[in-house]
Amino acid sequence: PAMPPPSDELPGLPVRLLLSHPKTLIALLLGALVFWGVQARHFELDASAEALLVEDDPDLQLFRQVSARYQTPDLLIVTFTSEGWLFEDANLGRLRALRDELAELPGVDSVTSILDVPLVESSDVPLLEMAGNLQRLESESVDRERAIEELTGSPVFKDLVISEDGRTTAILLNLTRDQTFSALLEKRNELLIRRSRQGPDPEIARELRALRPVYEEASDRLGEAQHHTIAAVREVLEHHREHTRLHLGGVPMIADDMISFVRRDLIVFGACVGVFLIAVLTVIFRELRWVVLPLLSCIYASVTMIGLLGFVGWEVTVISSNFLALMLIMTLSMNIHLTVRYRQLVAESTAGTQAELVAATLQRMVWPCLYTALTTIIGFGSLVVSGIKPVRDFGLMMSLGLCVVFLTSFTLYPAVLAMLPARGEESRRREIGLMSILSRLTERHGTAILVASLLLAVFGAVGISRLVVENSFIDYFRADTEIYQGMKLIDDELGGTTPLDVLLSFRIDPPDAEGAAPTSEEEDPWLFDLEEEERPSSWFTPFKIERIKAVHDAIEALPEVGKVLSLASGIRVAEKLNEGKEFDGVELALLYEKLPDEVRASLIDPYVSIEDDEARISLRILDSRPGLRRDELVRKIRAELEDGLGLDPGKFRLVGTLILYNNMLQSLFGSQIQSLGAVMAGIAAMLLVLFRNVRLAVIGIVPNLLAAAVVLGLMGWIGIPLDVMTITIAAITIGIAVDNGIHYIYRFREEFAKCGDYAKTLHICHANIGRAVFYTSATVIFGFSTLVLSSFVPTITFGLLTGLAMAIAFLASLTLLPKLILLWKPFGVGNGSETS
Repeated sequence: PAMPPPSDELPGLPVRLLLSHPKTLIALLLGALVFWGVQARHFELDASAEALLVEDDPDLQLFRQVSARYQTPDLLIVTFTSEGWLFEDANLGRLRALRDELAELPGVDSVTSILDVPLVESSDVPLLEMAGNLQRLESESVDRERAIEELTGSPVFKDLVISEDGRTTAILLNLTRDQTFSALLEKRNELLIRRSRQGPDPEIARELRALRPVYEEASDRLGEAQHHTIAAVREVLEHHREHTRLHLGGVPMIADDMISFVRRDLIVFGACVGVFLIAVLTVIFRELRWVVLPLLSCIYASVTMIGLLGFVGWEVTVISSNFLALMLIMTLSMNIHLTVRYRQLVAESTAGTQAELVAATLQRMVWPCLYTALTTIIGFGSLVVSGIKPVRDFGLMMSLGLCVVFLTSFTLYPAVLAMLPARGEESRRREIGLMSILSRLTERHGTAILVASLLLAVFGAVGISRLVVENSFIDYFRADTEIYQGMKLIDDELGGTTPLDVLLSFRIDPPDAEGAAPTSEEEDPWLFDLEEEERPSSWFTPFKIERIKAVHDAIEALPEVGKVLSLASGIRVAEKLNEGKEFDGVELALLYEKLPDEVRASLIDPYVSIEDDEARISLRILDSRPGLRRDELVRKIRAELEDGLGLDPGKFRLVGTLILYNNMLQSLFGSQIQSLGAVMAGIAAMLLVLFRNVRLAVIGIVPNLLAAAVVLGLMGWIGIPLDVMTITIAAITIGIAVDNGIHYIYRFREEFAKCGDYAKTLHICHANIGRAVFYTSATVIFGFSTLVLSSFVPTITFGLLTGLAMAIAFLASLTLLPKLILLWKPFGVGNGSETS
């Protein structure tokens, strides 16, 4: 059918306003672009580990309290692996030279190695008389053989600063403490703990708001200083690699590298998708204007979004580092739909001005594009229910990004296009063989498509039941990264990586309301009646020591646990010097009072809080152990302490990053499973409003549910765990992939109204809108595939699986969806004969 004859007025007031003065509109858009470009200078990245935690998690509040109680400096860890035995003179010389050079670096407060640790078994001086006469490996008077025996066999040093094979050791770099930042951190944590205990409080909220900019400025300053220190350390290490294998590790180094990963991912993803945009548009349309126009829209939307993020103050994390690639992909997808529709109108028209052609394109595409944007916003919007701020921010970022994409596509794109002349060659369209194959397959083998879809749904459902939630931090990084290599070496040779603490409480409960005495008085009568000033040295009772030893040994026996340190470690060193005899209460008190300060600071203070009546058992998990399930391990440790040792659950707590990250994933899993129902309901409501037909709403969402179910099921079958990225696949897949269904159904309804024949309409739609769906789907699939270039493994997995989900959704949208239309006939009986 021909286009309507030319008219003096553009159809529709909004369209007339957009296209009557395109130059003015472009000038306004350029002004806005300059403003957002200026705001882009405030764009920031965040790679802090705390950002991935659930803020209202009670274990996080306890973690902050424990971190303040047992203060530890920021550490960099250098692993030193020699070619032969570590204690050869040449290797010790290299270790000494490296240590001395590292100690001179700005930002390094002190350096500790096997050359420096205090040795208590390598001297004939009694332990209580060692003050001022401690031996070290590099001491001139030390007995080298006894020192080596102590280092390799001590319950304190073995698998901590030296490996069992005597080839690998650790050099610990204590970074200079930033007193200003430490004070601000302590103040912030205190306010957060108060808020957690008291609930919402205007005064606390006001203090936190006032503290935030000062804290963030100090944090940025500290991060910049540590970045320069880490770069200097790496430069030193490069000069010492000739005869030694060296790796750098530690939380500051991981955080610094994560910032580099996020920055690199932003650049690489954006560049790869940009190159792909040009290639795809060139191959599809073979016309300069159809390369330049979508490219202008992509650049405009991306710069605007970066400026918005800088203006709002949203920091990009590893979770949201793919936002730029997604923005480019979604902008290109919408522009392709507009371009295909415009070219079709040009090919079908016999008259009409360029402005009328552009206006007709907008009027026919605004509703399907608006609803596809809204349904995708619903998919990303489901992430805002998460308790994890970066996940919430990612959902909000992409929801805002979809608004930018839509507005850009319906302002800049038509304004520029309206200024260009219509081209007669637009009528030349290439057929896509795959579309005719899929249309014939759907018409002739519809029953087979339904059966295959049902089998895939069963496959997905069974696989979903096998899904597990995991948080293997070492597996978050590619094997060629220094983070992975360093953590793997520490895991294998130096006692494990992921920290976990067991806190034992010896606090005596007050008598109950009826005056009954607490049972712990009978267990530990020594402490019960002591005056406050007598407690420090008298805290160390045989009962406490035996309980600490029992817990220490029970945990150390677990195969998933690496190095375990506690008060028991130091006590056993002292007992060895005491000819293997255990200490009684008086001897323990004397031992505490007379120990050299340096020994007490390393063997006792990190593992005891007398003021809080608490002992700390510090352990590290072998994170790279095959088959490790952290949630199961946490339950196993609790069961061992409660059932195996008979401890009251109120007398111990598990604290550490293992607990926090496990809680985070469990929380995210629960919230996302619950939100999927809301996503489906929201999208179904959108489809109902758009099509005003319940059957069409169901038809539109079923293929996308199938795609999400198949991919999640595949993860369950092959053992890919859900993590911070992959757990969002279902909601995002449904939100993005439903676009295909909306465009197809919208066009099917339009074409069916002209011919009234379902089978004929099927072939028509596959030949026109099917082409646009193919182009956009290929764009989305490739766009997600670029995420394999990341150094962050969850991002790689997310990209591959989401790309697979989009491929399945594409095929389902052009087979299962039209088959359901043929089967249910949602547009009426029609006047043709359809094959089912």
